Amino acid sequence: MLLAMGCGAAPQVDPVASAQTRPISVDTVSVPLNPKDSSAVAIGDFLYAGGLALTSRQTDRLHGLSDLVMTAPDRLVAVGDEGVLFETRLILDGTEQLVGLADARLSLLTGEDGKPLIDKADADAEGLTEVRGGDRLVSFERRHRIWLYPAAGGPPRAVPAPDVPFPLNGGMEALAADPEAGADAYVVGAEISGDTWTCRLSATTCTKGPSVDKLEDFGLVAIDRLPGSRTAYLLRAFDEERGNRIILKIVRSTTLVAQMDMARPMTVDNFEGLAAVPRTDGRIRFYMMSDDNGSASQRTLLLAFDWQPR
Repeated sequence: MLLAMGCGAAPQVDPVASAQTRPISVDTVSVPLNPKDSSAVAIGDFLYAGGLALTSRQTDRLHGLSDLVMTAPDRLVAVGDEGVLFETRLILDGTEQLVGLADARLSLLTGEDGKPLIDKADADAEGLTEVRGGDRLVSFERRHRIWLYPAAGGPPRAVPAPDVPFPLNGGMEALAADPEAGADAYVVGAEISGDTWTCRLSATTCTKGPSVDKLEDFGLVAIDRLPGSRTAYLLRAFDEERGNRIILKIVRSTTLVAQMDMARPMTVDNFEGLAAVPRTDGRIRFYMMSDDNGSASQRTLLLAFDWQPR
């Protein structure tokens, strides 16, 4: 049972200390698209569908979330830098705006020995996707590899990953299932170079794919495949003068289909996670999540945007 925390209450013991999934309380605060312009409701063709800032007074592990996948239209799963696995249900209002979360749960990813990942060098999860049968793939950096976590449970196992050297803190940030290439196919993207590869669970090596067209100061942080042979790329840049800058590009082959740019004074942070949900009316709902790096000057944000393909 979750206990509410009041002002002056003694800190609760963090309930997440093992691989066992446990419920946690999450506080959410709605955030505008542009704090300096309350009338802002869109960025070009991308309509803002609500956003939340996430915190928890019950655990200090709800930080560093690096990627997410939607396992159902209202079910979100995310992984983080400290080897956390965060699961929750989205609450949408009558106009399909994102207004809250429910049924949040947190656990620690396990290693091949079945024990929770504790060491940062082993636990730095950056990419997440779900493939056939509900198996989940997680890409890690620092110790670069991709692991498959079986839907039926049990310890993970290594699966094919690009056989190239990656920088210590600039590896396989982007990971997505690639169903149009096959039921067991997935695409991997490198943060610094923007190079991509197609890998398969049934193969032993990965095939080099296109490199993302990006400015040098931007890194590739997330990928998602879309219907109609389109791909969404999330790019991120940061410097002290301008802060975080984000680009969401939608590409078919080498042709740019649509682009959304975010920078101050918009509600922007260190966005690293991206998930797309095709809707029955033809629109695509994008969810973007930010990695707060465990810093008091950053936030864990979850934003929603609707895009109508032309």
